[in-house]
Amino acid sequence: MKARTKALPVVGWRERVHLPELGLHDLPAKIDTGARTSSLHGTVIERFERDGLAMVRFEVDFGPDDAHHVCEAVHVDLRGITSSNGRTQKRLIIKTPLRIGDVEFRAEISLADRRDMKFPMLIGRSSLRRRFVVDSGHSWLQSDNLGLHKGTEK
Repeated sequence: MKARTKALPVVGWRERVHLPELGLHDLPAKIDTGARTSSLHGTVIERFERDGLAMVRFEVDFGPDDAHHVCEAVHVDLRGITSSNGRTQKRLIIKTPLRIGDVEFRAEISLADRRDMKFPMLIGRSSLRRRFVVDSGHSWLQSDNLGLHKGTEK
């Protein structure tokens, strides 16, 4: 017999997320259970070392006015990631706190060129696992504090 587990928060197919250590807030993200790793639109400016840690400085542009943000994060890996077009590319992986609704956790995120994508961030199943349940028929379920319409949106 299975032990009862606590109910997990429900996310829609798109949500507003926060990367507090990077200074990025209300970032529109697509929830993608088909992707293993989360991905952030970021253009790498520089790789460097600080206090013995490998670091990366990168630019993120998003929002209606394409606001320009320069971020720094610990660079934890260089990994082959297979994109939706089937091609594998080497991507820098960072690890940083990610908050969706009231749930905050450290997530591994690949930096990728997503300028042609509708969402600057994609949340993969590794970040969702044991934290959220996905309802693909709804949007912004964890974003209601932003005054966004909850429920189905076309």
